Amino acid sequence: MKTFTGSDGKPRCAWSSATPKYVEYHDQEWGMPTVDDRRLFEKLCLEGFQSGLSWRTILSKRENFRRAFSNFEVDKVARFGPEDVERLLGDAGIVRHRGKIEAAISNARAVQEVTKQEGSLGAFIWRYEPAQVRTGAIEAVATSVESVALSKELKKRGFKFVGPTTVYAFMQAMGLVNDHAEECFVRRRASLARKALKKPS
Repeated sequence: MKTFTGSDGKPRCAWSSATPKYVEYHDQEWGMPTVDDRRLFEKLCLEGFQSGLSWRTILSKRENFRRAFSNFEVDKVARFGPEDVERLLGDAGIVRHRGKIEAAISNARAVQEVTKQEGSLGAFIWRYEPAQVRTGAIEAVATSVESVALSKELKKRGFKFVGPTTVYAFMQAMGLVNDHAEECFVRRRASLARKALKKPS
């Protein structure tokens, strides 16, 4: 099943039927093109924390993550030290995984370097936009040529927990690809937002 019909009679991607939180996330955010560096950093961090877990777990803890990681303000997170790692390891409101916590802090510093070299994280990420617009319900796709290339480049620049599958999920979430099902009512809205988007350079 590619879509399900919500209580409002609108067709949505089938995966969003799992919980009302998914419906809200799907309708308002997933696949909508994003250029803001703070939001991109947040999405990249959360996808890293999601590795090996369900997205439902991460979404339910999202506000806790924002509180714990200074609302994902890159410069603030980049200043986190060993005492912050210990603080975060003791925070039951987030995923307490030392490697992922340390990766988020390290990735903030990597974003700072990317910003110095490329102008912004958004300008760098949007270079990996696929040349072809995909059609159909392909939200189950795990990787792409572009996600493999972006993953490789992110790792080269010091990012962690950015394997091709994690990066593809990030690309879906931040709208670098529009993987809403053809019948999904949000697909057209995401497509129009993409056409109107002023991409960072």
